[in-house]
Amino acid sequence: MAVFPPGDVERKRGALSALVSDSLDEVLAARAAQSGRTVLDVVDVGAGTGGFAVRLAALGHRVTVVDPSPDALAAAQWRAAELGVTLTAVQGEANDLAGLVGDAATDLVVCHNVLEYVDSPPDAMAAIAQVLRPGGTVSVLAANVVAAVLQRALAGRYEQARLLLAADGDPGSGAGGGPEMTEPRRFTLAGLTALIEGAGLRPGAAHGIRVLTGLLPGAGSDPATAAALRDLEEAAASYPALRDIAARLHVLAHCYLPGERPPVPPDAGLIRPDEKAYRA
Repeated sequence: MAVFPPGDVERKRGALSALVSDSLDEVLAARAAQSGRTVLDVVDVGAGTGGFAVRLAALGHRVTVVDPSPDALAAAQWRAAELGVTLTAVQGEANDLAGLVGDAATDLVVCHNVLEYVDSPPDAMAAIAQVLRPGGTVSVLAANVVAAVLQRALAGRYEQARLLLAADGDPGSGAGGGPEMTEPRRFTLAGLTALIEGAGLRPGAAHGIRVLTGLLPGAGSDPATAAALRDLEEAAASYPALRDIAARLHVLAHCYLPGERPPVPPDAGLIRPDEKAYRA
């Protein structure tokens, strides 16, 4: 069985993969200690060609990849075979997870770059919550509308930036989404948090991915400065004011353990006017 040192392979691919991989390593270690099981069940929804899935399988976990594309699933299995690990490949959509893998069947769901494209982000998040075991975790990675607005404004594309802000008023779906889906949705951290809470999950740690490199084209291309920029990105990832302008937002969310769920507040379900852009 191939074994990768935690975070090592992805670290070579940049701060994005390294930070997310390190977060998943910590989640899996904590879950193993909590459950008493060294081999955990992982579902990677929208897995594509299986970059994260293969790594987690190589660490010894049972990994199921779910993707609507048979070509992507075949590529993921080919990649796994190259490294001598096994993936279970299932063709399907995020909204159908419960029927594909079963209720309360997994310890970790990887949901990276998926909510931007699904028909209904709230339905997808509810399906993810349904397949998590109590104490399980979902890793959510999604595009940030704030970063997209800044990038377009800095490039002088002011009308595009304004339209992205206007689209952010679509309740709960994320900016850019809509019936025609002319471009992927983008989210704010508040919007992702609302989706998570709406599915009955507990929001956890949040990080910004590519806080500065997306705003500085060509930055880090010089080997002498690449390491310094990577260190700066890692420091900025959890600094709230900088995290919230990152190109992508990474949020961990957890399924409540029995007896852990907080009481429902008296005004639950009431939406204040200033929350409309963030509630499903």
